[in-house]
Amino acid sequence: MNEYTIKPKESFPEKIGEFVWMLEHVREVTLQEVATLTQSELDFLPSDGANSIGSLLVHIASIEFVHQVISFENRDLTKGEHSKWGTALELGDRARDEIVHHPLDYYLKHLAQVREKKRTLLKLKNDQWLYEENQWGNGIAYNHYYLWFHVMEDEINHRGQIRSIKRLLGK
Repeated sequence: MNEYTIKPKESFPEKIGEFVWMLEHVREVTLQEVATLTQSELDFLPSDGANSIGSLLVHIASIEFVHQVISFENRDLTKGEHSKWGTALELGDRARDEIVHHPLDYYLKHLAQVREKKRTLLKLKNDQWLYEENQWGNGIAYNHYYLWFHVMEDEINHRGQIRSIKRLLGK
């Protein structure tokens, strides 16, 4: 039986554990949405200028990776990291050309690898870490809680796009 109560995940501090529960719930729902999609459905472009479901999945992984680098290493992407993740981060024409012809497992692997690293790193933090503030180059303050909230909201937003594309596919 499903249970819809937010509780801290074991082996995490309380607040971080609650947030991990939320991030994992969001991911479970995303994975359910794409579980039966074929390669051609993952590559489908509903219109000119749109993103495919496959590119949205790699984008979700890329956002999580970038936020790991910012929050755990207090830095921006290296040139090599940007080379690997930049197309998925930015989406657009390059993503439409380059993020195609992959089976579902390709996308699931990206999502799982990034998520596992985040779980490992979060186990090393305490709840106070969530509230530690930093500043962007433009002077705007942020904290780790916001960074991880943004990861969650970004995935939920793109899952809505995935659902819209699936409706166009008749699924």
